[in-house]
Amino acid sequence: MPAQKKKAAAKEQSAPLPKEFSRDLRSFLHFISLEKGLSENTRVAYQIDITRYLQFISGRGIRNIKDITPEDVQKFVRTLAIEELAPASVARTLASIRGFHKFIVSDNLSGNADADPTEHIDPPKRKRALPSVLSIQEIDAMFAQPDVKTELGVRDRTILETMYATGMRVSETVNFKQSDILFDAGIVRIFGKGSKERVVPLGRSAQEWIRRYQKEVRWKLAGHKQTGDVLFLNARGQKLSRVAIWKMIKHYALEAKITTEVHPHTLRHSFATHLLEGGADLRAVQEMLGHADISTTQIYTHVDREYLKEVHRTFHPRA
Repeated sequence: MPAQKKKAAAKEQSAPLPKEFSRDLRSFLHFISLEKGLSENTRVAYQIDITRYLQFISGRGIRNIKDITPEDVQKFVRTLAIEELAPASVARTLASIRGFHKFIVSDNLSGNADADPTEHIDPPKRKRALPSVLSIQEIDAMFAQPDVKTELGVRDRTILETMYATGMRVSETVNFKQSDILFDAGIVRIFGKGSKERVVPLGRSAQEWIRRYQKEVRWKLAGHKQTGDVLFLNARGQKLSRVAIWKMIKHYALEAKITTEVHPHTLRHSFATHLLEGGADLRAVQEMLGHADISTTQIYTHVDREYLKEVHRTFHPRA
């Protein structure tokens, strides 16, 4: 963005809101904090988005929410695009504005505003990037890196095996409990977003590493501390953090000389992709990932198609 435009945008964002707008914004923030129970971080994000929007609206000479038209909202959205905000950021801002206007209409604020100017405005289309996926050879190379002659090496190998075997998110991994493992049935219980429970098979390799970790390592890490039932512990006998797992995975990916970007979700992506490549049913993979909507799982079919194209290019005589 040119320097003059940046200065103008900064000046606009620092301008005080008209009294009516400030009153309505305070009411909305009070509603989402106290009645909806949203977190402080979420409240602040809403406040920033809506303040920016209302400053733009007041700059157009509008002083009452009921006078805002869909055209005003569209112009604001176009302004965000001109400022080169990512489509995801524009969509999030529009979602904040929608929530604000729905509240105004439902609570009959601002002089009986009875229409939502955001109702028929679509967010910008977001290009859905394909997830990063490791090959089976890269998985093998990465899993060979932990020094399993050491206690922490055994723990790290067990974490890698468990995440890849089940498709767990990193947040699910740090909270994974020993009582969630049903060895006799060969399954684990995973509590995902919103404490929603799903059941996922646990492969032989992961079972063997978990048993070894429990027998040889976990009790030593726990010592005499009150660790509860959490499976994976750090060197101080406490529950591992998400950051610790992220750093561990990055470290072993580098040690394995993997050149693509690797993060905890890469193991989840690889879990789903390798299942589909092996012929698994899409709905079964959806169930194991804990996706509420199958459209979320369908992104892995695109990865699968890319794999098939690569196989075709490599092995077909006239590819």
